[in-house]
Amino acid sequence: MSNPASPPAVDVLDERPGLTFPPGFLWGAATAAYQIEGAAAVDGRAPSIWDTFSHTEGRVVAGHTGDVACDHYHRLGDDVALMAELGLKSYRFSVSWSRVQPGGTGAANPAGLDFYRRLVDELLANGIEPWLTLYHWDLPQPLEDAGGWPARDTAARFADYTTLMADALGDRVRYWTTLNEPWCSAFLGYGSGVHAPGRTNGADAVRAGHHLMLGHGLAVQALRAARPAAEVGVTVNLYPVDPASDTPADSDAARRIDGLANRFFLDPLLRGSYPEDLVADLSTVTDFDHVRDGDLATISTPLDLVGVNYYSRHVVAAPVEGVEADPAPSCWPGSEDVRFVTRGVPVTDMGWEIDAPGLTETLRRVNGYTDLPLYVTENGSAFVDSLVDGEVDDVDRLAYFDAHLRAAHQAIDAGVPLRGYFAWSLMDNFEWAWGYTKRFGMIHVDYDSQVRTPKSSAKWYASVIRRNGLAAQ
Repeated sequence: MSNPASPPAVDVLDERPGLTFPPGFLWGAATAAYQIEGAAAVDGRAPSIWDTFSHTEGRVVAGHTGDVACDHYHRLGDDVALMAELGLKSYRFSVSWSRVQPGGTGAANPAGLDFYRRLVDELLANGIEPWLTLYHWDLPQPLEDAGGWPARDTAARFADYTTLMADALGDRVRYWTTLNEPWCSAFLGYGSGVHAPGRTNGADAVRAGHHLMLGHGLAVQALRAARPAAEVGVTVNLYPVDPASDTPADSDAARRIDGLANRFFLDPLLRGSYPEDLVADLSTVTDFDHVRDGDLATISTPLDLVGVNYYSRHVVAAPVEGVEADPAPSCWPGSEDVRFVTRGVPVTDMGWEIDAPGLTETLRRVNGYTDLPLYVTENGSAFVDSLVDGEVDDVDRLAYFDAHLRAAHQAIDAGVPLRGYFAWSLMDNFEWAWGYTKRFGMIHVDYDSQVRTPKSSAKWYASVIRRNGLAAQ
């Protein structure tokens, strides 16, 4: 077992009056099962699409896989102890579907369920609210073999799995997220193919997006039936989308990308309909014959909360006349020729532009759809970190968190019912197709020794939690 280092007892924030968050604000951190658990073939776990994808040559940088990852499966107690030392009020984690239901159907795997029971019990024993995400991209491989998310039956299987989890953990878990970032699952997994399962068909991507939302609606209903007191939501990754200029062509490009990135999910989930302009944009890709009577009513089953994942802003421009679109598979079906423009502003190690005001803008936009409580369920940044004399002074990440929390506070001041914030991520981990080459964690992980080292950002975040706010600028 590792020997987790502890954050210092001293408060790294000064005591001048600053920004205070509302009483009871839920301070948390988030992870995902495939990114941290490891134990890929232990205690009955079977392959997911990410196991298959990462073991396929050329799919993941340097051939990295999640076979071991952060070995959280075997280090659960130490990791929860670190969370407690940071003062986390909540921990958002996902369940590996193929760990608890290896074939995606049928009976539960008792050993897999026991792992999550132990995790939940350990969290509760340390005063940390469990926040369970049912699906963070790791579909059991047998369900992909049967058609994956483009197949309607996968939504029904997701509902069955939800009932299984509600029966097993619903007595101890209050907060439930059905899906994490369905845009990524659909458009990166089935459109561009840069995520598992690596398929490249625009019509399949659109169908996958619809069936993910249908599965969400069925899962909400299943949770309501099994655990009426559960607080149920969904997490969507959203981006402000701006035109590169005020020309009509650029404005139309922004409308198209906003439709695919944001309104494709927000409108069905919160309004029970697809935007008419989006359907028209996709007319060369699909005729939406996969949408059946009653689907949108199921998809828009009332929620208790909405999770927002925010990282950056998109700025786009119209196609250049006479220049053909990149022939590579695209995550923007029907709008492959829209150009994404960089503005020369600071970026993270992912190349994502840092735009804290976009978080305020995004939260206010979602609040325009619904008066439900909102939570920032992911927000964070990858930077190149250096472990020097047992310390990681990640000043850029700390500044990123500080700026975005100030933006979140501005949203609260504007009347947005923001109830909590989850930093991404608790620890460095397997960053999907980037493998272990990108670090998002507040806690540094040495992947050889599995030693955890809280970074400066972790110590700072612990201080923010203790004071329920930020220092004055």
